[in-house]
Amino acid sequence: MTTTTFPPRPAVAGRRPLSAVSGADILAPLIQGGQVRYAHLDYAASAPALSVVSAYVNEILPYYASVHRGAGYASQVSTSVYENARSIVRGFVGGRPDDAVIFTRNTTDALNLLAGCLPAGGGQPTGEVLYLDIEHHANLLPWQNVPHRGVVAAPTLAGTLARLQAELASGGVSLLAVTGASNVTGEVLPVRELAVLAHAYGARIAVDAAQLAPHRRINIAADGVDYLAFSGHKLYAPFGAGVLVGRPDWLDAGTPHLAGGGAVRDARLETVNWTTGPARHEGGSPNVLGAAALARATQVIAALDEQQWHDHEDAIRSFLVEGLQQIDGVKVHTIFEDSALPGGPGSIGVVNFSVAGYDAGLVAAYLSAEHGVGLRDGRFCAHPLLKRLGLPAGSLRASFGLGSRLGDAERLLAGLEELRRNGLGSDYVVAAGRWVPANDTRSYPHWAPNTPGTAGAAPCILD
Repeated sequence: MTTTTFPPRPAVAGRRPLSAVSGADILAPLIQGGQVRYAHLDYAASAPALSVVSAYVNEILPYYASVHRGAGYASQVSTSVYENARSIVRGFVGGRPDDAVIFTRNTTDALNLLAGCLPAGGGQPTGEVLYLDIEHHANLLPWQNVPHRGVVAAPTLAGTLARLQAELASGGVSLLAVTGASNVTGEVLPVRELAVLAHAYGARIAVDAAQLAPHRRINIAADGVDYLAFSGHKLYAPFGAGVLVGRPDWLDAGTPHLAGGGAVRDARLETVNWTTGPARHEGGSPNVLGAAALARATQVIAALDEQQWHDHEDAIRSFLVEGLQQIDGVKVHTIFEDSALPGGPGSIGVVNFSVAGYDAGLVAAYLSAEHGVGLRDGRFCAHPLLKRLGLPAGSLRASFGLGSRLGDAERLLAGLEELRRNGLGSDYVVAAGRWVPANDTRSYPHWAPNTPGTAGAAPCILD
């Protein structure tokens, strides 16, 4: 069997983390004994917190209190932090002065909120929502409760735009809902071009930027985007906040997303007068720390040197893709044939692949147990796309970002090459729906409640 020759390491870009992140040097135990630095290649699911963000949360935590309706000092401080977070996020995405900034739980929550605000006539939305089959379930399932039209993407970006144009030209579409970057393959869609297309036929555009925001500058005013949603947990911000930014008219007229305190002007036993603005959809006590962490993360990202940022992630991605393509039996998957052409929108730090002869979950378990590499396997909450790619049982996804380094990709490639040459180093069984080592001697930290292999696995990871 021949030895794989991996690509040369880039001179500088990608060799060191671009920003410090929490947990960058945690050690992962190996099934064969010993420990290695954990190679975190699962950023697209939840990115590690930026160290600056962690420090900021610790700084404001003593002042944490209920917001908006408290006269106390801590409440006033928390209110100022929460409301200032709106301005920071609006600036981060290049929002218009009157754009609403509504804090939610995550991207899924934000798009469900928008789905409840589509303009209605006679009790029904006045137009259909148009979307592609490449969408994450967050930008697929909410629209299935309203008049909708799904479109199968063409093999090329150009062909896909032509299909969308044909559907828009047929009339009856009020909203085009698209992803900014695929959570499965990392391919970026031409958002500005799509916005022009939607507006030409009288529709608005909503962009799922959960994967785009951590990797690319966004300017919704310049790009003509009407609504944008993204999540803090993918943007290096813990504490579970997301956001919906966009034009206020639909949002002010829509059904309140969460009926409760703060969302009303006046409530009586049988009737209610709802308020307008972000408060209309933020009933109850809001997630102050989540909003603050999200806003602080956007400030860090906004301050990055854009060229250095892109060079860092592009170097790791190019090195990884080229290396994967040189390993026998490994196939890299993409949606569009023309996504990598010069001048095209390109791809972010996400790479999708499969290994011939091995279940994706087994490969992921092997890489974790024997090489300390963490990546994602499954269908990535994008079931229609995985079926169309010929991967109904799932595939593997490596994803990375500001805290990543070239060594993480090298460890992944080395693990796959060893699998190709020598096979699995341990026996594996399926337990609670996931592959795990048959005799797992590894242990969790003393404060963690589960031991490896005992925790149940959801059939679809909501990323």
